[in-house]
Amino acid sequence: MANVSTVGNAKAAPMTGEQKKVIFASSLGTVFEWYDFYLYGSLAIYIGATFFSQYPETTRNIFALLAFAAGFLVRPFGALVFGRLGDLVGRKYTFLVTILIMGVSTFVVGLLPGAATIGIAAPIILILLRMLQGLALGGEYGGAATYVAEHAPEGRRGYFTSWIQTTATLGLFLSLVVILAVQFIVGKEAFAEWGWRIPFLLSVVLLGVSVWIRLKMNESPAFAKMKEEGKGSKAPLTEAFGQWRNAKIALLALFGAVVGQAVVWYSGQFYALFFLTGVLKVDGQSANIMVACSLLLGTGFFVFFGWLSDKIGRKPIIMAGLLLAMLTYFPLFKALTWAGNPALATAQDTVRATVTAAPEDCKFQFNPTGTAKFTTSCDIATSFLTKNSVPYDVVTTAAAGTAATVKIGEQTINSYDAIAAGDQAKALDGAFQKQTNIALHDAGYPLVRGAAKVPDSKLDAFVAANPELALDAAAIRAGEKASMPAADLVAGKLLTAEEAAGVTDMPVYTIAGGGTFTMVADPAGVNWITIIAVLTVLVIYVTMVYGPIAALLVELFPTRIRYTGMSLPYHIGNGWFGGLLPATAFAMSAAQGDIYYGLWYPIVFAGITLVIGLLFLPETKDRDIHAMD
Repeated sequence: MANVSTVGNAKAAPMTGEQKKVIFASSLGTVFEWYDFYLYGSLAIYIGATFFSQYPETTRNIFALLAFAAGFLVRPFGALVFGRLGDLVGRKYTFLVTILIMGVSTFVVGLLPGAATIGIAAPIILILLRMLQGLALGGEYGGAATYVAEHAPEGRRGYFTSWIQTTATLGLFLSLVVILAVQFIVGKEAFAEWGWRIPFLLSVVLLGVSVWIRLKMNESPAFAKMKEEGKGSKAPLTEAFGQWRNAKIALLALFGAVVGQAVVWYSGQFYALFFLTGVLKVDGQSANIMVACSLLLGTGFFVFFGWLSDKIGRKPIIMAGLLLAMLTYFPLFKALTWAGNPALATAQDTVRATVTAAPEDCKFQFNPTGTAKFTTSCDIATSFLTKNSVPYDVVTTAAAGTAATVKIGEQTINSYDAIAAGDQAKALDGAFQKQTNIALHDAGYPLVRGAAKVPDSKLDAFVAANPELALDAAAIRAGEKASMPAADLVAGKLLTAEEAAGVTDMPVYTIAGGGTFTMVADPAGVNWITIIAVLTVLVIYVTMVYGPIAALLVELFPTRIRYTGMSLPYHIGNGWFGGLLPATAFAMSAAQGDIYYGLWYPIVFAGITLVIGLLFLPETKDRDIHAMD
C-alpha cells in the first residue's frame, strides 16, 4: 500500500455539527438494521409456529434450517454486492439502498399471512425476506463504518467509528425492550397469537426517520476526492480479492482480527443469553431483562475503547480483549451457573450420569435450528441429558445392536432406537423420559412435575402406569372433576378422534404432580446482581474487541476498494464463525456431556486470532486513509 503517512500527533479538534450529523445518521440507521435482524432470532419460536408448524416434520426442519441459515450465510454475498456498489457509485447512496431493503423486508414480515392462510407460499416468502435482510446487513455495516471513518479527522477515527460499533448492541437492546413492552401490554397469550408482529410493524417508523436523515447527508470526502481525481476502481471485486497484495490483507483482517472478535461478540451477547435460558433454565423474560441491563451498563465502553485506540492503538486493545476472554470464560460461565441455578450447580457437582452404548451409536449432534430428531439409542439418551443440563460420561463398550443405557445413581434406564421401535417409539420415548426424570429428581436435580389432565376412560391405565404417585382411582373419581365435550377432548389431545367416537362428553380429572417434568431455575434462588455483573464483564470483553475494529478495517484497505475489502472479511467472520457459535457449542457440549465444553469453540478461535494478530497484524491508527491509493 503506497502513500501511507503518520498523523498520530494531530491535535483533536472539537466535533463539528456536520460530523455529529454524520455519526448520528449512520449510527441510527445501523441500529435500525440490527434491530430488524435480531427480531427474527428473538421471536423465532412464534415465527416457527406461524409459518412452519403446519407441515410434516421433515419439511418443517428444511424450512427452519433455511430460515436460520439465510440471514447469516448470505451476509458475505451482501458484502460483495453492496461493497462493489459502494466503491463504484458511492457510500451514501449504497447504504441508503441497504436500509430500504432491510426496512421493507422487516415490515412485510409483520404483515405476511401464516401457512394456515396461504400455505407453502408463507415459509417460502419468509425465507426470501430473510435473505434480503442478510444481504442488506452485509452491505450496511461496511458502508456506515467507511462513511464515518472517511468523515473523521485524523487521530480520531477510533472514537468516531466506535459509535457505529455500539449499534449492534443497541439494536439488540432495542429489540429486547420493544418485545418486553409489547408482551407486557398485550399479554403473553395475545403476543404468541398476533402480538409478535407488532415489533416488526413498528420498524416502519424507524425506517422513515432513517431514510429522511440519510437523504440529507453528503457523500464522503475521501470518495468524492477519489472520483474527482479519476482514481476509482473499475472492478473493486477483482482488485480487492483477485490481486494477492489486497487479498492477503483481507485474509489477515479475517483471521488476525475478525474471527476472534466474532466469537467473543457472539459468546458475550448471544451464547450468554442461550446459556441462561437453554442450559440454566432461567425464565426467558428474566434472562432478557438481565441481558438488557448488562448491555445498558456496558455499551458506553464501545466508545471508551474506540477513543482509547486513538491513543494507544487498535491492536493492543483487541488482543487484550481476546486474551481476557480466553483466560476467564470458564470461571465466568461457572459463576453464571451458581448464580442462575444453584440447585442445578449442586446436582451437577454431586451426580453424573453414565451412558453405555455401542461405539457406532453415538453421533455429533449439530442442530442449528433446534428441530432435528435423533434416532439412535445413544443420541436419544445424550440429547435428552444435554437438554436438561446433566453432565455425563459415554462408555462405548456395549455390543453392536444393543440399546444404550443411562445410569443415574443406582438406577439404570434403557434407551431405545427410534427407527427399530417403529409405531412404539412414542410410547418408549415417554417411558424413557419419565424414568430418567424420576431418577434425576431423586438425585437432587431441580425438576418440577406439573399437573396432568386425565379423561375418565384413561384414569385406570394412568394410575397403573404411575405407581410412584400411589394414586387411588376410586378416590380420584369421588373428588373434583370437570366435564369436557368430545371436541375439546380431541383438540386438547386428551383423546384421539377414534377414542372420542360416540362420546358426547366425559369427566376429566386434574392430578397434581402427575404431568410432565420440567427442569427449572427457582426464581427465589436466582442471584440477579451476580448474573448482571458477570454479563456486564462479558459485554466489556465485546466492547474491547469490537469497539476499535471498524477503524482498523477501514485503515487496512485503500479508498478505491475500501467498502468491498473490509465488508467481506467482516461478514464472513461474524456471519459464519460467529453465527454458528451457539449451535456448534451446544453440539460440542452434547458430545462430551459437559455444559462448559462448548466454550472451547470461542476460546480456540480467539486463540488463533490472537496468535495471527500478534505476529502479522499491523498497527493502523496513524495511517492517513485519505492518502491511500
